[in-house]
Amino acid sequence: MVVVFALVALAVVSVLVASNWYVWRRLFRDTTRGPGPVRRIGAVVIAGGWALAVGALVAERAGAPFWLQRVLAWPGFLWLAMSVYLLLAVLAGEVVRPLLLRFLTRRAAGRQAAPGPLRPPAADTKRIPAQTAPPRPAETAGTAETPEASGKAGDPKAPQAPEAPETAETAEAAGTPETPGSGDTAGGPPDSPLALPSRRLFVSRVVAGAAAAAAVGTVGYGTYGVLNGPTVKRVTVPLAKLPRAAHGFRIAVVSDIHLGPVLGRGFAQKVVDTINSTQPDLIAVVGDLVDGSVKDLGPAAAPLARLRARHGAYFVTGNHEYFSGAEQWVAEVRRLGLLPLENARTELPHFDLAGVNDISGEDDGQGPDYAKALGDRDRARACVLLAHQPVQIHDAVDHGVDLQLSGHTHGGQLWPGNLIAGAANPTLAGLERYGDTQLYVSRGAGAWGPPTRVGAESDVTVIELASRQA
Repeated sequence: MVVVFALVALAVVSVLVASNWYVWRRLFRDTTRGPGPVRRIGAVVIAGGWALAVGALVAERAGAPFWLQRVLAWPGFLWLAMSVYLLLAVLAGEVVRPLLLRFLTRRAAGRQAAPGPLRPPAADTKRIPAQTAPPRPAETAGTAETPEASGKAGDPKAPQAPEAPETAETAEAAGTPETPGSGDTAGGPPDSPLALPSRRLFVSRVVAGAAAAAAVGTVGYGTYGVLNGPTVKRVTVPLAKLPRAAHGFRIAVVSDIHLGPVLGRGFAQKVVDTINSTQPDLIAVVGDLVDGSVKDLGPAAAPLARLRARHGAYFVTGNHEYFSGAEQWVAEVRRLGLLPLENARTELPHFDLAGVNDISGEDDGQGPDYAKALGDRDRARACVLLAHQPVQIHDAVDHGVDLQLSGHTHGGQLWPGNLIAGAANPTLAGLERYGDTQLYVSRGAGAWGPPTRVGAESDVTVIELASRQA
């Protein structure tokens, strides 16, 4: 088992090293003419970003001082998101790179083939045989030559006429060959984007700049969406056993708030305000409320005391509560006015509301107990179950639950993470039916790790129960 774990760890590290070297190469090495400060800065940025990310994860799990967690969390977790989208953007650039290079090559070839400006015909430079040149006007007229003209050729004492500077036209007329490398085989000066030596460098810079801009824009927009607070989603769920009197009963479902070193008291207040604005009949907090101890995050969770619903607010544990001290948090949410359902059930006027602990509690002897929560209930009544993870649906089906409310998946949080989360869970997000039981999975209100969501908008869902008898 240890050998298998070591091999998996080695494979993961190898993939991370290779992918980061590839990103460094495309963003920094291929965009510079040679070794220099830009390449060194790029290596420091990438290596430093990963050092901060690992430090943030370790500090959170190890219970490091909260101030240190906050210092590491923002840059470290944001780098995790940036590294994902830098890699994806650079990979997408591999499609654009050959197309842009081909475009520039064809454009350069077209410029070479285009005719140049018309020039007047060159003077006749045919050689005249010796001793056959016509006499000079001065000789034929018998006039005296000027002192400059009387000098004999080759006489060092005789003054010589100044030579005219050689121009490109005279060199061309005289057939002077160009020096090697002085011409531009790509149709432009050597430093232009069309020149052969710099064309690939130009393309690399364009693609790298576009990739960096796309990654920064994606992460920035996704982070703004989280910090701005969840949106409200409304879903109607018909239940066959629900009496007519309960038709239209509204349950505000919120999961995965993830209060921690990044999302604090201000974010909790936004979530509370969003929930209260829906004026629900009942509030269900289905796990992963926090990432940290009551000592560090008690003040951040304080706004939960202002949750308001006619039939109260209920809470079940998620897997992150068991990383953060589940017993202490159960006591804390009870103090704030929420009602924890630890493998328990309460009978509301028109249906039963039950809750089970998260699967992660099994290691501490506090796992889900469906028999305790559901075993002796009247199955003629409709039953709504709060369970953090969607994989708990199969036990819910076995115990005749009508509707299970869950979270945990974040809807994938960062695309294409939805592919991984979808493979690990029976339902990624939304409403689905399993036999006679329906399952609704919320995308969650907050975010774990990077305070960023891409392709999985955060939400608070208002479930409106509908009676088929109505």
